[in-house]
Amino acid sequence: MKIALCSSFVPFVDGGGRFIVEWLARKLLENGHEVERIYLPFVEDPRVMFAQMAAYRLIDLTESCDRLIAFRPPSYMLRHPCKILWFIHHFRGYYDLWNTEYCPVPDSVTGRAIRDTVFAADTATLCEARHIFTNSRTVSDRLRQFNGIDSEVLYPPLQYPERFRSDGYGDEIVCVSRIEHHKRQHLLIEALSHTQTPVKLRLCGIGTSGSYASELEALTHRLGLQERVILEHRWITEEEKAERLARALAVAYAPLDEDSYGYPSLEGSHAWKAILTTTDSGGVTELVVDSVNGYVCAPHPQALGEAMDRLFRDRSRTSAMGRAAYERVLDLGITWDNVVRKLLT
Repeated sequence: MKIALCSSFVPFVDGGGRFIVEWLARKLLENGHEVERIYLPFVEDPRVMFAQMAAYRLIDLTESCDRLIAFRPPSYMLRHPCKILWFIHHFRGYYDLWNTEYCPVPDSVTGRAIRDTVFAADTATLCEARHIFTNSRTVSDRLRQFNGIDSEVLYPPLQYPERFRSDGYGDEIVCVSRIEHHKRQHLLIEALSHTQTPVKLRLCGIGTSGSYASELEALTHRLGLQERVILEHRWITEEEKAERLARALAVAYAPLDEDSYGYPSLEGSHAWKAILTTTDSGGVTELVVDSVNGYVCAPHPQALGEAMDRLFRDRSRTSAMGRAAYERVLDLGITWDNVVRKLLT
């Protein structure tokens, strides 16, 4: 079968939106299919986004492939009679992040008109899909709430889960993620200031700009945590990631209303590490069960700090939660065989 994997991308920004396409492409090739990855740039600037959406809509791939699988918005606006979506998020600033600091336009007559147009264009083109899968119940719930569209959850696996391992439980809570404000690394640093143990925090990643990383460095100094916060402001290699997770005490991932469980949570689970997250972290809470395979805390520094101390003090329980984290992945059936079967049915 000739399969086109279509997605949008922000130039020079890596992340889960690209990984899911690249990893699926490899698995489809292994299963004997012809695969073409089609990435089209898209910038969520309200002044130009509708012109870009119209350009997507003009592209008809009917004669080019047997099946089109679309991912990030607005790739579902491409035309094909056998269009399948693995929908990973909306234009969130117009949907679940409306009236927050992440909203791209003011809540005015003009802003609401832009939002209404986004809703209408999305709903019309999403409905063309033969089947819609999502990466979490959280995203499925948003599709139903905002667009009145039903979908099926299909959790994305890691490319090489076997590279992750546990070499014991050290004194670092590790967070490997893009350094972005909505990923809330600042909340983890603030939490560390409330701890009573010498637990440490390692933050690894890079963001779309260096300003937030500078804020994190300033916050670390202001709270006097220079000896306990390690900030690696770069995109570490997969081998480095596996090493850091292998020796970690636990993994932290506490974004604001994340679309899915997030690769950091899944990577930590494959490394047999307990996951520290918050009640408002969206899809992460679909993977993490409080006090079973990690801690789901109120999104406040003191609550997170108390959980960090519990992880540090009770290593026996922490290691048991790490084993449970791995078992949770198995229980949910998060495998590429399942993904390929679902997408090609």
